[in-house]
Amino acid sequence: MSFLITKADGETEPFESGKLTHSLVKAGADNDVARRIVQKIESELADRKAGAPMTTHEIYAHAFQELRSVRRPVAARYSLKRAVLEFGPSGFPFEEYLSQLFISEGYETKTDQIVKGGCVEHEIDVVLTKGGETTFVEAKFHNSLAYKSDLKVALYVKARMEDLVAGGFTGSHGLLVTNTKFTDVAVNYAECQLLGLLSWDYPQGMTLHERIEKAKLYPITAITSLSRREKTALLEAKIVLCSQLLAKTDILDSLGISGQRATGILEEAGALCSF
Repeated sequence: MSFLITKADGETEPFESGKLTHSLVKAGADNDVARRIVQKIESELADRKAGAPMTTHEIYAHAFQELRSVRRPVAARYSLKRAVLEFGPSGFPFEEYLSQLFISEGYETKTDQIVKGGCVEHEIDVVLTKGGETTFVEAKFHNSLAYKSDLKVALYVKARMEDLVAGGFTGSHGLLVTNTKFTDVAVNYAECQLLGLLSWDYPQGMTLHERIEKAKLYPITAITSLSRREKTALLEAKIVLCSQLLAKTDILDSLGISGQRATGILEEAGALCSF
């Protein structure tokens, strides 16, 4: 029996049990747990067949709660995409997070830089240098999976790069990064104009998701035992990574977190870093 589900952008697609099973196992769930979760969701889909399709967010929420009851670090890994969405409206934590990711890949980084182009100054989110090459990163953060970075953004970044090259940065590169997706038109334009793109699922084999997991740079927003208020306070203190929290454990005291609860939070952060 096939079921339709509704994606974040409002489009519908067939539910793929194999795809869900793969994502659960990849997050660290064993086969029995993954099978039980998929069977439960299929049962709920069958119950709702006559009504509105279940959303991908509802499927995620069901799976997350099941995983959380089994092993919190597995639930945290499964929630990675949503954890990045929790960076908040300012976008600064996302820029700092990207900086840390690129540092792990051997780049030197600077955030929030003013760079003079041929005609005007530009505020650059992250400047990367490696092997004598400079890359200017434009970070587009969205706090909803429904949003995609479109052609207008790609055109803007391309125009900015042309002005920077005119200002003396010959041989430099532009990289547009988003935590969600690009529209197909934006991808086609960027590929034609040799503009670098990086999103949650692009480019294949080097996606943002894959690079985060390879570096094991899990955001503190992935820690399931922290409240939303506590996550916000940590981000405001420029603690964006689980590893940074482990290096500055005393910050939990300043948030009024101590004893067994603090121990549990740090154990979850440690488990994520060592996964």
